[in-house]
Amino acid sequence: MAYKGLQEKVAVVTGAAGGLGRATALRLSEEGVKVVAVDLDAGKAEETAASLPSEAIGIGADVSSEQGTEHYISEAISAFGKIDFHHLNAGIPGSLADLVDVPVDEWDKVMAVNLRGPFLGVRAAFRQYLQTGTTGSIVITASIAGLRGSNDLLAYTTSKHGVIGLVHGAAVYGGPLGVRVNGIAPGIVPTPIFGEAGQADMIRRAGTSPLRRPGTPEEIAGSVAFLFSEDASYITGEILSIDGGASIQNTNRNSGGAGLWNVDVTDRALLARHRVSSN
Repeated sequence: MAYKGLQEKVAVVTGAAGGLGRATALRLSEEGVKVVAVDLDAGKAEETAASLPSEAIGIGADVSSEQGTEHYISEAISAFGKIDFHHLNAGIPGSLADLVDVPVDEWDKVMAVNLRGPFLGVRAAFRQYLQTGTTGSIVITASIAGLRGSNDLLAYTTSKHGVIGLVHGAAVYGGPLGVRVNGIAPGIVPTPIFGEAGQADMIRRAGTSPLRRPGTPEEIAGSVAFLFSEDASYITGEILSIDGGASIQNTNRNSGGAGLWNVDVTDRALLARHRVSSN
C-alpha cells in the first residue's frame, strides 16, 4: 500500500547521483512524487532524473555554497512551481586518518558538504515556504556515526553530530509553521562512495549487528518516503536509526559484537606510533 499524501508532491533530493540519494529519488518517484535530483555531477543528476517513472529534472549544483543552493531551488520552482519536500542527503565520508593527521582542508571540506550544505538547504526551504505561504517536510541524512564516537572518520562523525543538532533546532522552529523536520541515521549500508575495500569492511562489521547483515539503499529510501508522508504527520524532530539495531547494542557485552574485538590488535598501530614518538 502506498504512503498517504505523496502523490503529485514535489521533492528535492540532494546527492541524487547514486547510493542512498538515487534510491530515495526512485522510491519517491514510484510513490508519484515529482523529483528534482540534485548532485555536484550534473550529468549523473540528469541520468537519475531520466531513469525515474514520474516527472523529474536533474540539476548540477554545489550544495555547500549559497549560489549552488539558490540555483537548485530556483530550478525546482521554475520547473514545478513549488517544493513540498526537501531531502538533504548529500555527504562525503572524508578519510580514515588518525586525529593527529587530519588536515584542516579535509576537515573544512567535509563540514562544508555534510553540515553547511544541510544548513543552507534548511534555510532555503524555510525561505521558500515563507515566500509561498506553504508548508512541507524536510528530512536530513545524519548517520549512526552522529550518535556515538569513533577514533576514525573524525570529521564525518563530527559533522553528523552537527546534523542532529540542526534537525532538532529546525524542528522546533518549524513546528508552529506546520513544517516537520526529521533526520535519518543510516547504519552500515555499503555504497560506491566507500570504495570496494570500504564496502567489504562494512559488510564484515555489519555481521555483528542484531540483524547480522548490512542494509540496502532501498531500505533507507522507504524510511524517507514514510517520514515525508501523512502517515508520519505527528513525527518531527526525530532521528530515525535505520541500522539493523546496531546503535542499540552494548558493545562491552558478548552480545554486543564490537565487544568481542581483540583490543590488543585494534590498538596496536596507535600505541606503537606513540611509543616511537616518545622515544
